[in-house]
Amino acid sequence: MTARDERPSPDALLRAARREGRGRLKIFLGAAPGVGKTFEMLREGAERLRAGVETVIAVVETHGRAETEALVEPFEIVPRKEIEYQGHRLEEMDLDAVLARRPKLALVDELAYSNVEGSRHPKRWQDVQELRDAGIDVYTTLNVQHVESLNDVVASFTRVRVRETVPDSVFDDAEIELVDLPPDELIERLKEGKVYIPTEASRALGHFFSKANLSALREMALRRAALSVDRAMLDHLDEFALPGTFGAGERVLVAVNELPGADTLVRAGKRLADALKAPWQVIFIETPRAASFGANEKRRVADTLQLAATLGATVAAVPAESVVGGLRTHIAGMRTTQLVLGKSVRSWWFELLHGSVVNTMLRTSEGLAVHVIPAGAKADKREGESTRKLQLGRGTDHGISVLLVALTVGIGRLAEPFIGAGGIDLLFLLPVIASSFRFGFGPGVVTALLAGLGYNFFFLGPLYTFTITEPQSLLTFFVLTGLALFTANLTARLKARATLGTRSAHENAAVAAFGQALARVSDWEGTSCVVCEEMSRLLGLSVILLVKREGQLQRVAACPKDAPALGIIDIAAAEWAWGNGEPGGVGTGTLVSADWQFHPLSTSLGVLAVVGLSNPEGREPVMADRAVLLATLLGQAALAHERLRLEDDVRQMSVLKERDRLRAALLSSIGHDLRTPLTSVAAAVDAIANAHPDEQAVPIARAEMARLRRFLDNLVGMVRIDAGELELSLEPIDLTDAVASAAHDLRDLLHGHRIDLQVPTNLPLVDADPRLLHHILLNLLANAAVHGGNGKAITIAGERERQHVLLSIKDDGPGLPVGAEHRLFETFSRGEGGDRAGGSGLGLAIVKGFADAMNVEVEARNHIDGGAVFRLRFKLGASRSMISHR
Repeated sequence: MTARDERPSPDALLRAARREGRGRLKIFLGAAPGVGKTFEMLREGAERLRAGVETVIAVVETHGRAETEALVEPFEIVPRKEIEYQGHRLEEMDLDAVLARRPKLALVDELAYSNVEGSRHPKRWQDVQELRDAGIDVYTTLNVQHVESLNDVVASFTRVRVRETVPDSVFDDAEIELVDLPPDELIERLKEGKVYIPTEASRALGHFFSKANLSALREMALRRAALSVDRAMLDHLDEFALPGTFGAGERVLVAVNELPGADTLVRAGKRLADALKAPWQVIFIETPRAASFGANEKRRVADTLQLAATLGATVAAVPAESVVGGLRTHIAGMRTTQLVLGKSVRSWWFELLHGSVVNTMLRTSEGLAVHVIPAGAKADKREGESTRKLQLGRGTDHGISVLLVALTVGIGRLAEPFIGAGGIDLLFLLPVIASSFRFGFGPGVVTALLAGLGYNFFFLGPLYTFTITEPQSLLTFFVLTGLALFTANLTARLKARATLGTRSAHENAAVAAFGQALARVSDWEGTSCVVCEEMSRLLGLSVILLVKREGQLQRVAACPKDAPALGIIDIAAAEWAWGNGEPGGVGTGTLVSADWQFHPLSTSLGVLAVVGLSNPEGREPVMADRAVLLATLLGQAALAHERLRLEDDVRQMSVLKERDRLRAALLSSIGHDLRTPLTSVAAAVDAIANAHPDEQAVPIARAEMARLRRFLDNLVGMVRIDAGELELSLEPIDLTDAVASAAHDLRDLLHGHRIDLQVPTNLPLVDADPRLLHHILLNLLANAAVHGGNGKAITIAGERERQHVLLSIKDDGPGLPVGAEHRLFETFSRGEGGDRAGGSGLGLAIVKGFADAMNVEVEARNHIDGGAVFRLRFKLGASRSMISHR
């Protein structure tokens, strides 16, 4: 490793400087509640307290566990503050009191906790950040399901969406301690009542705390802790410039070249990275020899790097004097643990001249796993001949070199009378330096040989012959020739290094300027114009940007503004790039007859725009030496568009949240405020019925009051669903009894309908909340009675289907409108055309919301014999637990 490589990483030093003055953060990470995070935090806090470190408890939840409460006793506890919230007084962590107390260490439980409205920060992790900014160390606890980036993954198998999350950035400079407990031991603790009180623990075992869920959560916690430790290790190594791979975490590097078969290496690297679940990078080492590549070789490199970017790799073109040197430097910087190389079919003289990269890396790469893959067929012979011609130099280069040597001979003959023959030899180094610097190593070598011969012919006796008679003159000739060859080699290498360094610095400055230009705009139109103008300036191409509006790609910006219109093939190539997320058009292998080359701006949100490139001179838009710059610019442009989309989503979400809040408040107010007058009206109707038993309007009034009461119940239920405040108490239920109870409560509405009950008495019991299931059945039966037609039959059927029990309610009405099967379950949605028309539009939405809460599937469809049928699908063996959907 060179002296330059041994310097600490500037980025690592900058991160270390930012940490100076801030308190340290230690997160006790667990897979699930009950693994002992709070216990471990208090135990380590007690050790620090005994060691003389001023430690206080800012907030700790003991959950009634005796052993945890015992650990709290030695600590000073900062009193919590009371906050008035919706008529209740709640206790929260007093952030100001902890800041005023200024301990060395504060213990803050439950990092993902959401503070009560009216607190300084909405989330507790923000309180922790403020404590750290004040120089206070913090110990805290967190379950892995609360990590923002893992939220969707956890919800996919637990069926519970965790609303309280912590950004991954909090982990960047935190110390992670994994508090681990095998699933069987955690389940045993649950059964013993050490996690929840016994009644809650028995319910929890069948749902979130199943062994499968706990095993998956444990694996995620282990992986997240390993990732944080790996990043911390790499930061430490970079900060102190420590050499070595330190393969605690796998990192894959794929090195590609210009020969056919490089794409095979990329695909092999992708499979290896996926198998190891490791980050991977694809690089091309750009040596001086790359300047002599032909058009086919440059295109091959560009296509290979583009393929790697499409497959999710980080791509880079690394300038270096030699392939081995560039690889070693990059491996050291990346701390690579897995290297993928291709064994190319090379001629014997090429390996003799340049050496074998594979053999060298195998001999010298200690602690590095090297995967060698046959890289395919040998390159076309004409490509090799073209490369060799460029390396040896053109005829004009050699002609100029001869003239330089001749000029040096003339200057020497003129200067010889004044400086003597002994000082002439150094003059012959000048044409060697000039030729090597201007034309490269090949012409430099020829110039060195000509300089030696010229010095011998004109200045060493006997003159004007190539014969050397004196040993001293022979030594002078060979020293001069050797020195000239060395000078040619050194000058050519210095020129190559300067050229590569200059271009790399120019591209880095260009990318930085591009990023700054994008940061200065905050609207779609301005961003699109900046993308086109800057890319056109940096690449020297015509650039357009297209977005999809109303189902068609439309031009939103271009540079120059009078860029030619797109033809039919160009539009097809742009549509291909948008639909497939891959480049299309000239030079891509797809619709190559197009005049433009199109690249999608792909993000995690999908393709947001398409950038088109065209060379005004009619050539291929992007060569290999600009491929990495183009990929970087496209990545920056994609990030800028993603930022704008997310900002729009946030603004829209804020509007929707406010609308939902107002709607919920309105519905809640209507639902509750109408109950009192409805009760009074019911009492008045009962009084009228007692006074006038034969009054014909009384049954109608009672039926309408019952319908109004169901409507109010639906309003309140909808508010509870939207607020996520449903609490379930699942228990085994006989569907025969449940249907009979619902039919009895709707006996007035069902009067005149024939009820065909086909629910077998031997159906298995299903797990459901009896109150919510009763409400579902009321709405479905009322829907069938209202929309099935007067006097028509209502069929209620039950059957077992493998691991499910099906309950269907069918009416004999006209059926559902085509395509309305799913819209019926939306809030305030009503059918069209008779069968589903009328009503509040809440009943079926309530059915869907309550069914989802109980993990019961519900669907609507038209029956083959006519009418509409609604089906409930209960899963046998489902959990019987109390779940708080918050």
